[in-house]
Amino acid sequence: MKNLLAMCALFGILTSCTDYENKRGPVSWQSIEKNLQTQFITANDGDTIDLPEGYFMFTKSLSMDGKSNIVIRGKGMDKTVLSWKNQTEGAEGLRISNGKNIVLQDFAVEDAKGDNIKVSDTRGITFFRISSSWADGPKTENGAYALYPVLCKNVLIDECVAMGSSDAGIYVGQSDTVIIRNSKAYWNVAGIESENSRWVEIYGNEAYENTGGILIFDLPGLTQYGHTTKVYKNNVHDNNHENFAAKGNIVASIPPGTGFMVLATHGLEITDNDISNNTTIGLGIVSYDLVAAMNEGEVQQQENIGGVQTVNNNYKLDTLYNGFPYEISVHKNRFSNSHWFPDMSSDFGKLFMLKSFMSPPDIAYDGIADPKNPNRKICIRDNGDITFMDLDAANDFANLSKDVKAYACE
Repeated sequence: MKNLLAMCALFGILTSCTDYENKRGPVSWQSIEKNLQTQFITANDGDTIDLPEGYFMFTKSLSMDGKSNIVIRGKGMDKTVLSWKNQTEGAEGLRISNGKNIVLQDFAVEDAKGDNIKVSDTRGITFFRISSSWADGPKTENGAYALYPVLCKNVLIDECVAMGSSDAGIYVGQSDTVIIRNSKAYWNVAGIESENSRWVEIYGNEAYENTGGILIFDLPGLTQYGHTTKVYKNNVHDNNHENFAAKGNIVASIPPGTGFMVLATHGLEITDNDISNNTTIGLGIVSYDLVAAMNEGEVQQQENIGGVQTVNNNYKLDTLYNGFPYEISVHKNRFSNSHWFPDMSSDFGKLFMLKSFMSPPDIAYDGIADPKNPNRKICIRDNGDITFMDLDAANDFANLSKDVKAYACE
């Protein structure tokens, strides 16, 4: 404990480390496993399931399927704590599927073997004041996702906290009509991630001390492709944690020290965000070509539990997938970085050190041309006095440019 606190103090993050070591002290764990699973099975549409105050240990996944208009409500994020630290069966902690209008409210979930809370194929899911974490802090062995709605419609994530995920803390995948707001994500590989989702708004959040703060990804081989996302009024700062994702996972490509990363999506607006003190880069815009090249020959480190996406080197077989970002608008954001040197643990960090000495880029674009779409409308304007780099990555950076004016479109 003393060594951990000394390390945290050295890096100026004592408050988060104290939380991470769990200030609540010794607690008395109880079991309500059988009774609660019975309530999930027998609940009638329209019921409210009230979770008592206390600390409760589970050994199996709790599941609810095919229910409508259900509220699962605790007494508060710090008062009702559900732990899967001793899980022996199942992957998720709490699993909800094939539902309609489900509300999860005012409780904490910890330490599932796989994902803490997974919701799939549900129309109308609200996470309100939910804390989801791995109590021992960031480790590769942790589950992939803290909050994980996938294949859902009408998703609201509001005033939630996610910590310790080995992939993404607050994640939404292959879903439509999504709002992520007023939430915090820290000590994850990716703080907040929208993947292959449509009509998404991400605003009023704080992402800090992750490897990467906010990710907007579009990946091949899935049920749908993403578009129409607006990300605004977020505070994305100090995302300088080491990358602890398993090798071969798509998020293992995120350089430590990344504020935003945009991968192969379109219809994206990023505006009115504070993006500060992310050591390596404020915002990166990249194609799937670059990610695949960086991971060529990479062997996955371990078997993943859950829906983690790995790098697909056969992505060109998906003929409907467009691996190039286009229609991206980055405007009226506030960039700052007190760090003179990027994190040197990644190839990107080494490149930026070489090509932009003592001034890591606020925005970098890989510059890889799309042969089918020469005018991709990558628009970068009104972001103040920024350091910009067009990498020309396909040509070994031969024509690297720092002229952001070439991208000053509407």
